[in-house]
Amino acid sequence: MKSASRSVVFATAAALLVSSPAKAADYAIVVSTATYQDAAWRRVVDALQQKHQGRVFRYTTSVDQSLPDLRAWHPRYTCFVATPNEATREFVANVHRMTRQYDEDPYTDTLWGIVTGWDATAALAIAQHDQPLVIHKVAAGTEFALEACTEGRWYDELVPGKQVHKLPGGDIETRKGPIDSTASLVETLNEYRPDLFITSGHATERDWMIGFTYRNGFFRSQAGQMWGEDTHSKRHEIGSTNPKVYMAVGNCLMGHIDGPDAMALAWMHSVGVKQMIGYTVPTWFGYAGWGCLDYFVEQPGRYTFAEAFLANHHALIHRLQTAAGQEQRGLLFDRDVLAFYGDPKWESRLAEAPRAYEQQLTIDDDRYTITVTPQRGAHSFQPVNNNGSQRGWRPIIHFLPHRVTEIRILEGQDLQPVVADDFVLIPNPRRCDPARQYRVVFQAQTVADMPRR
Repeated sequence: MKSASRSVVFATAAALLVSSPAKAADYAIVVSTATYQDAAWRRVVDALQQKHQGRVFRYTTSVDQSLPDLRAWHPRYTCFVATPNEATREFVANVHRMTRQYDEDPYTDTLWGIVTGWDATAALAIAQHDQPLVIHKVAAGTEFALEACTEGRWYDELVPGKQVHKLPGGDIETRKGPIDSTASLVETLNEYRPDLFITSGHATERDWMIGFTYRNGFFRSQAGQMWGEDTHSKRHEIGSTNPKVYMAVGNCLMGHIDGPDAMALAWMHSVGVKQMIGYTVPTWFGYAGWGCLDYFVEQPGRYTFAEAFLANHHALIHRLQTAAGQEQRGLLFDRDVLAFYGDPKWESRLAEAPRAYEQQLTIDDDRYTITVTPQRGAHSFQPVNNNGSQRGWRPIIHFLPHRVTEIRILEGQDLQPVVADDFVLIPNPRRCDPARQYRVVFQAQTVADMPRR
């Protein structure tokens, strides 16, 4: 349990403050002075500021220099605008560490994202995009919980030629396709036009190896463009411009921007990706990447993509409190190496579908009640899909509509909840009693400057 004692202060260093907020403590834009003074990149900042009535903070040499102002203001959303030269592996790690330091608890304190692009024009397209995305079509180069989606298809990275399709009517079919699935995946992006694309397997900053246990083709990138290259070295052009979300849940290095030919830049520049996650290092443990599926896909409609990313990071930090040995080393390895690119306030979420459990928050003056209702009997808290690494058993996380302080838990202590200033975490009960009412009740005071969503 956390009881915050300080109030958010609106004072800020005059040298770093560029503009005043139209509404309190909602959206911060953090940018280097050099990038802000570049006319093309200034338009990216201006677009985000206009879209969200945001407040702009500048730093000179290191993003860490913005921390005192962000601590004082404590925005719900923090968007970091960075050129591809700035958006390095070290930058991503610094953002992770810094956004856990807005207050005293060990958890990330804001929904954050990095807006970048192959060039300023590409970044501006992401910044200006404001149409929410409801995800109906999902495609992947690896197995995922297709039953949670309206429709979709996945291509097996472990079994040559295996494809699984869910049709719009709900039927799921297993099909046999070509062992080299390069052309099929390119056609899926170009013609099927999925709203969400998911990949795993071997990768570098320049290519994705489609097959994990067998020989298959590649996706490759150069100068902001991406194409497929099959096992006969035939090139298959990718022209997929519909807005989409990309989850590189298990790929090595897919989120590492190490130059203009980086895959991440190509996904966002020429494949229509508006938000994405990707590792900046070779993968090992997998909790940070694969776990985003547990919240985003397997609880359809509950979280935006940015919220799912944050929820899984809360779960990682919580697990670190008791982890030891190899698990602790793995969690520490994953903690600061998964990048989130895109506007964190842009809303993308799966279409609503039945979930394994429901959760509800009610507020009566200073009394908050979280109720969790099992929907699948004794199986309600079990993993939905086991493909990948470190899957399932994630804690139940509910984001609060405003920040709170002076927290006192009144009921549900046996569930060992964590009540932080802007979310509640209930460790996964594992064994479900369908007849039980899972409930946490706490008393808290609202932090006045945090707006309701």
